[in-house]
Amino acid sequence: MTAACGDNGAKKDDKADGDSGKGYSGAATAVINPSDAKGGELKLWSPQDVDYLDPARAYYGFVWNMQRLYVRSLLAYDAKPGKDGTKVVPDLAEALPVISNDGKTYTLKLKDGVKFEDGTPITSKDIKYGVERVFAQDVLSGGPTYLIDLLDQGQKYPGPYKDTDPNKMGLKTVETPDDKTIVFNLASANSDFSYLLAMPSSSPVPAGKDTGATYTNKPVSTGPYKVESFTAGKGATFVRNENWDPKTDPIRKGLPDKVSFTVTTNPDDMDQRLLSGDIDMAVDGTGVQQAAKNKILKDEKLKANSDNPFTGYIRYFAFPQTVAPFDNIECRKAVIYAADPKSLQTARGGPTSGDLGANMLPAGVPGSDKAYDPFGLTKGKPQTAKAKEALKACGKPDGFETVIAVRNNRAPEVKTAESLQASLAKVGIKATIDQFDGKLSSSTIGSPENVKKKGYGIIVMGWGADYNSGAGFLQPLVDGSFILPNGNNNYTEVNDTEINGLFDKAAAAATPEAAAPFYTEINKKVMDKALYLPINFDKALVYHNPRLTNVFFNESFGKIDLATVGIKQ
Repeated sequence: MTAACGDNGAKKDDKADGDSGKGYSGAATAVINPSDAKGGELKLWSPQDVDYLDPARAYYGFVWNMQRLYVRSLLAYDAKPGKDGTKVVPDLAEALPVISNDGKTYTLKLKDGVKFEDGTPITSKDIKYGVERVFAQDVLSGGPTYLIDLLDQGQKYPGPYKDTDPNKMGLKTVETPDDKTIVFNLASANSDFSYLLAMPSSSPVPAGKDTGATYTNKPVSTGPYKVESFTAGKGATFVRNENWDPKTDPIRKGLPDKVSFTVTTNPDDMDQRLLSGDIDMAVDGTGVQQAAKNKILKDEKLKANSDNPFTGYIRYFAFPQTVAPFDNIECRKAVIYAADPKSLQTARGGPTSGDLGANMLPAGVPGSDKAYDPFGLTKGKPQTAKAKEALKACGKPDGFETVIAVRNNRAPEVKTAESLQASLAKVGIKATIDQFDGKLSSSTIGSPENVKKKGYGIIVMGWGADYNSGAGFLQPLVDGSFILPNGNNNYTEVNDTEINGLFDKAAAAATPEAAAPFYTEINKKVMDKALYLPINFDKALVYHNPRLTNVFFNESFGKIDLATVGIKQ
């Protein structure tokens, strides 16, 4: 998920000192400790388990970053700091796509010498099969579904598991004239399609090795590492893929001998291990907890290996319109006005956790306007009088009861829920907090049926762009066609013809720059409907082990790029 650009938190006198690896927020703008030295074990920890290792199902931003280790797609984000990291470059493809047919046909050719982990050559049919798997939402839910919307064209293709074609190649809009060539025929021109070809869901899968829903336990590698083992809730181990050819891969370095991923239920313990040098990175990228944050900011040595960049995420509360009384806009406004923005910022960890939220489109995304603040949230104070007026207008002058749903493994989210709960109580709104298992987000808050059943009137979440455009950020959240029975991210279930139509106009624009004004308008229409309460434009205080080499933040992920990281020997 793409990171917004902006102030990286570095002061004038403490930026990175060239190649020395010193300097607060140095990795936000430059490569720290460049090296090609191989060897060692890269130790990654996280308080959040992966959603899926399967490239068709993964949607967590940190998992997309981890998939840089074992997944290659037709195109990929360049492994460079700054704006260069938001550019897509050829990966398995020889070159960027040839676009024809008024922007509706994309043709690519594969490189020579690209192979799966067993040494089998990757063909265009493997790419097509990987794309077809996205259509099998009844088996492989959870991941982005952009490809379905752009490639189906009324065929209603059911995915390869129900494909009547003997070779399971029945998706008509993707053609493979030979083993090296793949042709995508879009339903309509879309200036963002190259971004979609850089997603893990556009990566090859060998049909003979596909095990459907259990493929996530051991996906077949095309990158420098392969999955040696995976245990849900515990972690994974990645070892070298001997059939990866670095000569075909200008993006990944493949430096460590081994990469381990460990899931913890104790983020503070993880931080202690990190600061003591026992582990290398907290790979989820959300930053250290408050205790470690206090230590880092008081210790210049620790601070020199820390960064405080914008992550590109917005942290927010969403109001499902299917849960009363949030079907009433005035009741939604009552919650927004009753909130204490400064208290919410403090709950997330203070100013280093991000700037006060104002709207739903982060800085750096074309069409964004950080100064746009229709509810006056950046003033940082609760607006009690307006909240009470809104309660009267929605027919609930004495308040109402509701439930706030929050992931139990994200302490800052729980704290923001508690902050909002306290603010709402002051205007008579009684909010009960329901902490659910974070790894079950797709089936808990991602199921509209379950949201309604549980009475979740307020959902705490965070979101970063799938790619660097207004569609990449906003479309999964507010386009009605993206509402899904499971793995849903349009929590408010907004399905507005004007908003949906603006996405169509933006897609038809000649360039991303020409599309930007449409996203500005979408953002305003969404805020007009009071569907969200933005908490902050997210920052994270991230510490990395000083032994790491090639450390930089890739703006496409808002995280330290795992494609190049090595270990000082």
